[in-house]
Amino acid sequence: MPPPITAARLAEATEVSLRSLYRDIDSLRAAGARIEGERGYGYRLVEDNALPPQTFDRVEIEALALGLAQVGSMGDPALAKAARSALAKVVATLPDGREQQLVHAISQIYRPEPRMHDSSIVDLMREACWREEAVEIGYTDKGGETTQRTILPLCVMYTDSKLIVLAWCTLRDDYRMFDIARIDGPGVTGRSFRPRRVAMLRDYLGQLRARAERRGLQ
Repeated sequence: MPPPITAARLAEATEVSLRSLYRDIDSLRAAGARIEGERGYGYRLVEDNALPPQTFDRVEIEALALGLAQVGSMGDPALAKAARSALAKVVATLPDGREQQLVHAISQIYRPEPRMHDSSIVDLMREACWREEAVEIGYTDKGGETTQRTILPLCVMYTDSKLIVLAWCTLRDDYRMFDIARIDGPGVTGRSFRPRRVAMLRDYLGQLRARAERRGLQ
C-alpha cells in the first residue's frame, strides 16, 4: 500500500492553499470517497467497492483533459486555478488506469498568446454577473471615442482572440458587446437587476443566433 501523501505536497501539486485543500478533502469525503489520514499525518485514497467507480471511457477522459486545459490556457488566473483544482478532484476519483490516461492525456492545448489583459476587470465582471449588479465603466470604441456608461453585465464570453462582456447598455438602451481590453475604470454601483439576468441573456443570445442565421441566408 502506498504511503500517505502530506497535505503540503498535495497543495503544492494542485497549486491551491492548504485551507482550500482541506476543504476539498472534506467535500470528497462527503461525496463518499474513502480518504484515510488526517492533518499532520498525510492522506491516502482507499478503493471502496461500495462506491461506484467513475465510468469515463478513454475519449471522455480526453475530452475532460482537453476542456480543463483549454480553461487553463485562457489567461484567466481564477479560472486556471479552478481548472487545476477540478482536475485534481477528478483524478482522485478515478481507478489507477484511468487516472494515468487523464494525467497523461494525448490531447493538448497550445496558445502562446494569452487573451487576458487585466484579470481584475474580468474578476469584477464575473462577480457582477453572479450578483446581477450594474457596473459603471469607461469604454473606448474602435474609433477612439471614450464614453462613460452603466451596463448590466450578463456574461463573460471567451472568443478565439479576445474576452467580451455581453451586457445591456443603458446609454444605448440596447444589448451590446464590450471588449474587456477597451474597458477602463469599472466600478460596481450596488444597483441590482436581479432576477433579470438569465432571461436577458437568453434574449440576447437568441438575437445573436437570429442575426447569424440571416447572414447565412444572404
